[in-house]
Amino acid sequence: MNERILLVEDEEALSLPLSDRLRLEGYEVTVAGDGEAGFDQALRGPFDVVVLDVMLPKRSGLDVVRDLRQRGISTPVLMLTARTQTDDKVLGLRLGADDYLAKPFDNAELLARIEALLRRSVAPQAKQENIHQIGHLRIDLRRGEVTKNGQTIPLSAREFQLLRYFIEHTGSLLSREVLLKDVWDYSSNTSTRTVDVHVGWLRQKLEDDPKHPKLIVTAIGLGYRFTGETG
Repeated sequence: MNERILLVEDEEALSLPLSDRLRLEGYEVTVAGDGEAGFDQALRGPFDVVVLDVMLPKRSGLDVVRDLRQRGISTPVLMLTARTQTDDKVLGLRLGADDYLAKPFDNAELLARIEALLRRSVAPQAKQENIHQIGHLRIDLRRGEVTKNGQTIPLSAREFQLLRYFIEHTGSLLSREVLLKDVWDYSSNTSTRTVDVHVGWLRQKLEDDPKHPKLIVTAIGLGYRFTGETG
């Protein structure tokens, strides 16, 4: 078992024994003590499950799950709530959480819910749909991993979001304005230079010959097209 779990919990009396128990079960565990740190860790990833408390300093768990989903992070999220926080349970599910567990809880139930989320997320069809092999590139959208010739290619969160969007719109002509709106959530009057810079970075990392790109091609005066081909 090599699944990675991100535990975002500010109460050390809970996070320390829980992280120890998860490690004993064979999981790789990363612990974040506030919502801001948890959000940053989740973006860097990849993780297989995020266990996320609702009541956190700096950024609430509800804000974290909402912002992760808005950025295209589809990692399963199990939210921890107080028994009286019924509204938070409902809102968390609506914002993109996959399951919730009320405190105090039994560790055996938490482990069972994590296992259920893992089974759901690695279903054969879903796994196949999330992995794209393009020439020497292997792109795993679920885990947020990109390799080239077997070597890991480090991408920033924004670079990966842009790559995901390109893959989801393979063959389509995408204007800079559309990319700014859908990937950056910016208005159309924001400088399109932002898109050009990030496309340039992706080309440097992914293309065999960045000066003569085959994967992300420019339509002069119109935008970009992701071809899905490297040659």
